[in-house]
Amino acid sequence: MGAQWKAKPKEAAANARGKIFGKLVKEIMIAARNGADPDMNPKLRLAVHQAKKASMPKDTLERAIKKGAGLSGEVVNYERTLYEGFAPHRVPVIVECLTDNLNRTVAEVRVLFRKGQLGTSGSVSWDFDHLGMIEAEPASADADAELAAIEAGAQDFEADDEGATLFYTDPTDLDAVCKALPEFGFTVQSANLGYKAKNPVGLSGAELEEVEAFLEALDNHDDVQNVYVGLQAN
Repeated sequence: MGAQWKAKPKEAAANARGKIFGKLVKEIMIAARNGADPDMNPKLRLAVHQAKKASMPKDTLERAIKKGAGLSGEVVNYERTLYEGFAPHRVPVIVECLTDNLNRTVAEVRVLFRKGQLGTSGSVSWDFDHLGMIEAEPASADADAELAAIEAGAQDFEADDEGATLFYTDPTDLDAVCKALPEFGFTVQSANLGYKAKNPVGLSGAELEEVEAFLEALDNHDDVQNVYVGLQAN
């Protein structure tokens, strides 16, 4: 049963795409509460940018904005909620959800945490920094990430093995840094507020696989928007 998805790559890709769109639609609807014009609403502008990068159909995008802004006659109220706790092997986890039924989500998140430990508010968030996170790629070979971070107003940056750079900002500077980075040779791929672990737990082998399976189950839940984890693969 566990390997069936490998035999159906197109179906798996479609399901993954559907989940991405579902999460983006919720973000757009939440952001659109503060206005349907992306030029006047920084949070909506970032959400729309993410949706376009994911190749969301234009009609899906416009419908989500109208719903969120209350222009379609439909009333859908999503509530943002955080859950904190530990994955197996005391790995700290913050789970961000958007839900239209808080009681259902709480019950289902409790079930998902059975192999770990669901904590109270503040039980692990003290061990994370709340930051703006911008993933960007150099538009040219001479783009300098350190110079771009300084000039655009980012707090810090780190490059990954595939050539992209993750810029960290103060939460209030996220939109301004997004706008500034292209001036210094970087194309923004995604931008959001999130949590960065201060003291990630190092794991390897079977322990790492166990934690990854736990995190994948969380991420696959329909109400889960983001999973932030203090994990470092050894």
